[in-house]
Amino acid sequence: LKWRGKVALVTGASSGIGAAVARALAHHGMVVVGLARRLERVQEIAEEVVKAGEPGKLIAIKADMRKEEEILKAFSWADEKLGGVDVLVNNAGVFYTTYVSEGKTEDWRDMLEVNVLAVCICTREYLKSMEKRNNQNGHIVIISSIAAHVTEYPKINIYSGTKHAVHAISSCLRRELAEKKSSIRVTNISPGPVATEIFEGTEFLEASKSHPILESEDVAASVVHALSAPSVAQICDIVMNNVPTLFGFY
Repeated sequence: LKWRGKVALVTGASSGIGAAVARALAHHGMVVVGLARRLERVQEIAEEVVKAGEPGKLIAIKADMRKEEEILKAFSWADEKLGGVDVLVNNAGVFYTTYVSEGKTEDWRDMLEVNVLAVCICTREYLKSMEKRNNQNGHIVIISSIAAHVTEYPKINIYSGTKHAVHAISSCLRRELAEKKSSIRVTNISPGPVATEIFEGTEFLEASKSHPILESEDVAASVVHALSAPSVAQICDIVMNNVPTLFGFY
């Protein structure tokens, strides 16, 4: 991987896709800053990376994506201690299922804060740091969802809305970067159902018991693929689904 020795920041790195991405990037020689509320879990993964003899390393930082001050503190630390972040992986997300008529405001607010606002805040701080360092060789990866492309499932209404929002924001961001003649790339990865904590107790995980679904490592492999693109290419969107397809998205 051409990013060997460079710094990546991964949000939601304590489990699931975030943990798999952190491991994969460390495997390819990157210095990974893993943000999560569950600091001890990221520290355990960091120890596993060391024991595995990976060429890179994982550094655990406690940060709640609902608290802007903690996000700003993490980026300031990375600037001061590591010289700044080269690759940003916006992965953290929350998921609630219910009809709009039965929804809870606190659940909607939670999804908007983590799935949309935190992505915007992290991206802003990353771009400010890159500009300050006059570094145009960067990459922003957003772990979205196949829910960003569909509206057929009424119980994932607000969640789907947050993913549609981020998809639109990232498309506009590519235009913004192009206008600034920046070489920073933006990739959306939209996986279908993945066997992670986020789906525990939902009808999607129950329905998947008779079908194979994606693993976190599958998504991490797509992150590595996007980061491995030649310098003249930008992989804008990767849409992933299980085989055979469980839900009628595509």
